[in-house]
Amino acid sequence: MSERVAVYPGSFDPATVGHEDMIRRAAAMFDRLIVAVLHNPSKRGFFPVEARVRMLEKITADLPNVTVDRWDGLLVDYVKKEGACAVVRGLRQVSDFETEMTMAQVNSRLLPGLETVFLMTKPEQCCVSSSVVRELAAFGGDVREFVPACIAEDVRGGV
Repeated sequence: MSERVAVYPGSFDPATVGHEDMIRRAAAMFDRLIVAVLHNPSKRGFFPVEARVRMLEKITADLPNVTVDRWDGLLVDYVKKEGACAVVRGLRQVSDFETEMTMAQVNSRLLPGLETVFLMTKPEQCCVSSSVVRELAAFGGDVREFVPACIAEDVRGGV
């Protein structure tokens, strides 16, 4: 039997408790999970990509089947390069589904056989987003409830 590899892509700017939950749940479903920080050159991130990778490495340090990487191109090209069979995406609200479904359908046309696995967030995390965390951090708010404890200082300090 071949190794089941999945990619969990995102900007993770910064990673939240919702992202951490998705990572842990997906890691339990696949032999290997790659958390891929996708860089969009048309967007200027709050945190540099390297800082996001470092924070995700802290979050996943206890998960031996999880690696963190970065990618600057099309997701399907990265999936192909890594030999992954699936992409993992989180859904917080019903409105996320339409966008995510469209991306999943395009990706499966670009790479036939690629599956997208949708995981629903836990109810207590449905309002947690990177943009909320960025705004809280920018105004000196307490982000501890919204980010993994191991990166709270990084987020508060702006890395």
